Amino acid sequence: MNTSEYPQLDVIAVGAHPDDVEIACGGTLAKLVQQGYQVGIIDLTDGEPTPGSPGPEVRFAEAKKAAETLGVQVRVQLDLPNRRLFDSFEARVALGKEFRKYRPRLVLGFGEKTPLASPDHWQAMQITDAAIFYARLTKWDQYFDGLPVHTISAHLYYTLGFGTLQLPLAAGHLVVDIADTLETKLQAVRCYATQFPKSKEFIYERIRAAAMHDGFAAGYDAGELFGSTRTLGTRDLVHFLFGQTPSDEPRKPEVR
Repeated sequence: MNTSEYPQLDVIAVGAHPDDVEIACGGTLAKLVQQGYQVGIIDLTDGEPTPGSPGPEVRFAEAKKAAETLGVQVRVQLDLPNRRLFDSFEARVALGKEFRKYRPRLVLGFGEKTPLASPDHWQAMQITDAAIFYARLTKWDQYFDGLPVHTISAHLYYTLGFGTLQLPLAAGHLVVDIADTLETKLQAVRCYATQFPKSKEFIYERIRAAAMHDGFAAGYDAGELFGSTRTLGTRDLVHFLFGQTPSDEPRKPEVR
């Protein structure tokens, strides 16, 4: 299969259901789009059946509107079963194919269990971990429709664990400044009217509060927390801390 018909993406965020990535990292996705990156979302299931939704067509339309709100260039929905999502060879291959098609540099995915919430989230984490590995394996063309192998350079975990004060288990943590895209994130979540009716209006203040908490911890007005699968490092400490190179900062002439 030729990958030329699929745009190469810089970043792909993977969720178990439509609305997962909007809640977890929608501000980051909107910010990446603003910064000129090519961004995609992959939903492993259509999220149906679910209370309050009349059917998959409505949920699909909500997801499409949310993606447009964030500005992401590609949204893919796989045909894996909601409520019965399990880490299986078939699920790993299905997601691995998408990674080979769109060739991202960075993948964002679930990083923990979500007790009292859908067990699909934990399964999605394991599927994503495996699919990143499968995407680069050679001598497996018969499972991947002849798609060329692709190595994903970085993998970050996002969190939906609003019920704990502990940092998710990871080799390192970082916060993305979403002060200027927090409202866009909330607008994207509001696209899911079937999931968050008037009786669940409180969810928006919870999302805002979580973003403010994570942002304040890193010195921003709002942020989104990510865990790294490997220890974070840098070759340029000043750029890492301040986001600038020596040529970016005007300097006054030195007076002796």
